Amino acid sequence: MTQDVEMKEQAAPSNSLPSFSPSTLHHLKEIASLIETGAYDREVRRILRAIRLTMALRRKLKASALSAFLNFSLIPGSEALTRLSSYLPKEDEHAMEVDTATSAPQAPAKHSLPEIEIYCYLLVLMFLIDQKKYNEAKACSSASIARLKNINRRTVDVLAARLYFYYSLCYELTGDLAEIRGNLLSLHRIATLRHDELGQETLLNLLLRNYLHYNLYDQAEKLRSKAPRFEAHSNQQFCRYLFYLGKIRTIQLEYTDAKECLLQAARKAPIAALGFRVQCNKWAIIVRLLLGEIPERTVFMQKGMEKALRPYFELTNAVRIGDLELFRSVAEKFSSTFSSDRTHNLIVRLRHNVIRTGLRNISISYSRISLVDVAKKLRLDSVADAESIVAKAIRDGAIDATLDHASRCMLSKETGDIYSMTEPQTVFNSRIAFCLNMHNEAVRALRFPPNSHKEKESAEKRRERRQQEQELAKHIAEEDDDEF
Repeated sequence: MTQDVEMKEQAAPSNSLPSFSPSTLHHLKEIASLIETGAYDREVRRILRAIRLTMALRRKLKASALSAFLNFSLIPGSEALTRLSSYLPKEDEHAMEVDTATSAPQAPAKHSLPEIEIYCYLLVLMFLIDQKKYNEAKACSSASIARLKNINRRTVDVLAARLYFYYSLCYELTGDLAEIRGNLLSLHRIATLRHDELGQETLLNLLLRNYLHYNLYDQAEKLRSKAPRFEAHSNQQFCRYLFYLGKIRTIQLEYTDAKECLLQAARKAPIAALGFRVQCNKWAIIVRLLLGEIPERTVFMQKGMEKALRPYFELTNAVRIGDLELFRSVAEKFSSTFSSDRTHNLIVRLRHNVIRTGLRNISISYSRISLVDVAKKLRLDSVADAESIVAKAIRDGAIDATLDHASRCMLSKETGDIYSMTEPQTVFNSRIAFCLNMHNEAVRALRFPPNSHKEKESAEKRRERRQQEQELAKHIAEEDDDEF
């Protein structure tokens, strides 16, 4: 449909309308007025709403519409207008004449608010990234960051956080992520001094991503442990923080904490952020296998994740059976997938778990078995390896058996009733704690309008509030897909 419309507009006579949809420019002006209202009233929620509306409008942005909006919003001849216009592709003379004629009756603003200027930077930056003009995007993002350092307004913090994200994204797409690490640390220090908590959240996650991109896990943990912590302001940033923390804990062999962080990140992530949830589930599956757990089949059958999680499903099956040869074949078959996911080193750790699972199955099936047969069933290289592995498993409590060195055999003890032990109580207690924590988080997430117990809501205010809630529900499903 879009191609047909564009062809009709090209075939139209010389007095036709401009190539961009008039509704796009109209929507951008409405968003600008919403930002102005939020800046004058110091209401950050209005600027948040403006960003959500912009994300819904992102796919419709064109160079001609952006150029007309820049001429409308910024002061004519200003440095910001000149710089931002230079990043946009030049239109032909006819299109420029039509744009000028269209925007002439609308007088530009007499003075440009910092919020509007930063918003213009954000629009142009998103457009350049969507057009895959990464070098121009890097220059635009660097200019926007330099401008942000001179602005200290709380109403700019929301727009600044989004600019920080795209600033890092531009350099990541060009493979130059290490170049901005010092600048990100400087920005984080500035945000801390200005008490910009949303900026601190965003920049901390960007720094963690920067360190983890180059496998600098120790430095990432040092930064995370020393950075100031406070109540999360953005659900998306909190999900990212949990994911990065889960990866750090996994590398540090703290699998229990890593599992909790990764599962919580996958649960809190928006439904639209499919790629992010897939990554969380991949790492969570590996961590659960390292803990000796076997993930349920429903984990691999989630909507939209079946194909991405297929290698991990086959890996889980090999670990569940305890077949070392099958585990090796799966690791070799999907080695490229595991390397791209950066989980290959973790899968190497799973070899010991596969052997232990197979040994546990043998101890349940046989009351007495020679170490030669154990080595054959586990497909180990020698009997000495089997003896040392059995001895370590007995010492760690993985199996309930004894080792007869004289006859070189393993003697398994009878398995008792599981309900006579404390394991069911421990599992039941962990489930109750999980439900209570979820309830407490839901209660803390509740929000109430200020002074709702003092003032009675009029019919007009109630109608306006419901309209805003409907618009919020409409756009929240499409919110920030590109961030993940």
